[in-house]
Amino acid sequence: MTQTKAGPDIAAGRLPEDAYAKNFSDLHPLLEPHEAQVEADRCYFCYDAPCMQACPTSIDIPQFIRQISTGNPTGSAKTIFEQNILGGMCARVCPTETLCEQVCVREVAEGKPVKIGQLQRYATDHYMAENSSTPFTRAAPTGKKVAVVGAGPAGLSCAHRLAVHGHDVTLFDAREKAGGLNEFGIASYKSVDNFAAREVEFILSIGGIEWKAGKRLGENLTLDDLRASYDAVFLGIGLGGVNAMGIDGEDKSGAIDAVDYIADLRQAKDLSRLPVGRRIVVIGGGMTAVDIAVQTKLLGAEDVTIAYRRGQDRMNASEYEQHLAQTNGVKIMTWAQPRALVAENGAITAIELERTQEQDGSLTGTGDIVTLPADMVFKAVGQTLVQTDLGGALNLEKGRIVVDAERRTSLADVWAGGDCVTGGEDLTVAAVEDGKIAAESINAALSA
Repeated sequence: MTQTKAGPDIAAGRLPEDAYAKNFSDLHPLLEPHEAQVEADRCYFCYDAPCMQACPTSIDIPQFIRQISTGNPTGSAKTIFEQNILGGMCARVCPTETLCEQVCVREVAEGKPVKIGQLQRYATDHYMAENSSTPFTRAAPTGKKVAVVGAGPAGLSCAHRLAVHGHDVTLFDAREKAGGLNEFGIASYKSVDNFAAREVEFILSIGGIEWKAGKRLGENLTLDDLRASYDAVFLGIGLGGVNAMGIDGEDKSGAIDAVDYIADLRQAKDLSRLPVGRRIVVIGGGMTAVDIAVQTKLLGAEDVTIAYRRGQDRMNASEYEQHLAQTNGVKIMTWAQPRALVAENGAITAIELERTQEQDGSLTGTGDIVTLPADMVFKAVGQTLVQTDLGGALNLEKGRIVVDAERRTSLADVWAGGDCVTGGEDLTVAAVEDGKIAAESINAALSA
């Protein structure tokens, strides 16, 4: 066990070597063919299916499940990819329990929905194992050039659809690897075996997409230059800034952005070398809070607590994700907000939390202080748009880019989608739909 100097009790290698592979194995292993057949046969193939209406990308769910039930997983995958080219990742990370599966007729009647997400993964994984390229053919070249900034779900979806229409696309991203949050931001046990990178290769196989890494808007890339050099621009830049807790001691060692730590974890070649505290407190109530809490527990942290300022029913993390945290030994402490970090010799040792209450719709502190020992405190209180990257050129509302129904911005030749726009839902599948809608709008504009 290697002790580090990052905090009072932060160390790598807290677990036996073989424990890491077990702890970070696939959360939902791929269904066997017989299992998929049996599950598909549970579907009623509803007319005007509620599951399809609940899917942000409008996948024909009854159709793809029927194709699985008739022994045609290849056709099933094509049905999925027609609406969602990132159907493989969405099958892994979508909160299906609050989308398609929540409205499944079997869920309503029996409390046991058809496993739509796992069936979607079965079909898409089958297709990607058998085929190295997407099931689409590029149209004749149009001679038009489009810049797509951000290689996350929105940007990849937009770039692929534009390439299908015959446009030449340049895909820019600040990082050295494409994929966005799919590559850097989700829990490792949701996407194993380097799937995010493999899906990027699959998407780029359509051709007509030039990939440029290390290009950050506001640094070595400007919106003005892009507009001058390309016929259209799509921004899928996500939210690059992290909200601060705004408390004393936040600058001390051991106070960490959850997003940054998850990115390090996702890219780590050897998880046993990743330092983790013995006592962890996570501030936040969303999916990122659950992801960091569960993963630190799986890395060997002994005591992990999520502290959220309101009641558990107000947490953005789904009920399923909350249960996942609790079954992994994570404690959820509600009606508590951070007040100060306690530090010794520049490193935190505890966090002071103030009990909260809601009065007339407003959250207030009660003055009751609880102190929890902590070697690491993770900030998972949301992310923000880095507005300086945009050079003041676009209309913003509540810190997000304003877009219309076609994802057009206030500039006629610029579109945007994903987390960076107003109304962004912080869902991979919603970002994919934004990219698809924008691509169709861009194609129409360039074809006029």
